[in-house]
Amino acid sequence: MKVLGICAVAVLLSNNVAKAQFATGADIVSSYVWRGVPQDRTVVGNPSLGSPNIQPYLSFTTGGLTLGSWASSSFLGNVKEVDLYATYAFSSQFAVTITDYNWGFTKSYFDYGTTTDHIYEATLAYTGTEKFPISASINTMFAGNDKSLTDPTKQAFTTYIELGYQVTPLVKVFAGGVLGGSSNYSTTAAGVTNVGIKVSKSIAITDKFSLPVYGILGANPYSGNAFFVAGVTL
Repeated sequence: MKVLGICAVAVLLSNNVAKAQFATGADIVSSYVWRGVPQDRTVVGNPSLGSPNIQPYLSFTTGGLTLGSWASSSFLGNVKEVDLYATYAFSSQFAVTITDYNWGFTKSYFDYGTTTDHIYEATLAYTGTEKFPISASINTMFAGNDKSLTDPTKQAFTTYIELGYQVTPLVKVFAGGVLGGSSNYSTTAAGVTNVGIKVSKSIAITDKFSLPVYGILGANPYSGNAFFVAGVTL
């Protein structure tokens, strides 16, 4: 999961959940950008083009534990991703997540051997408080298809760090970067890959139904690219 976006997805939950809950939903986005890296760069061979994606999710929560799946599929068929994750929230501010990413699909999804397409990442996330609205996450790929650029037999342990500031309940600014070279971020050295602003709003359709929408204006200083993603949450 990526996303802008999973996202690795770190879902912070209250430990006061009284009973188990299931949830599902989806976003439709104008293009798919993950941590500043466009994920549909192969559209008709032009790296500047993107295509709309539908990004569904489902989850099961009991207490502080959430098990879920997040996916993305482009309207043009050039993006396919299915991720699994487990999150444990220690409080309403701190959580840890283990994510199993798979966006390669060059092999069977059930191939978990040394040449697997799966990438495993551990995330520690802090969401901040109303009086201190700063969020932070550290995300490290610890196994799977995240190999060193200099020695493909070794793990790269690629680490991405992101900081965010909630300007208002509907406006957030963020900045993130990778600590070294990584094929998964298209970097050969450490650098800032993701800076931007996200603005959300809810459009009233009827007296009882509103449609959540958002826009993300961002840039990848490392690659020199900029992006604007519009999204609708269903």
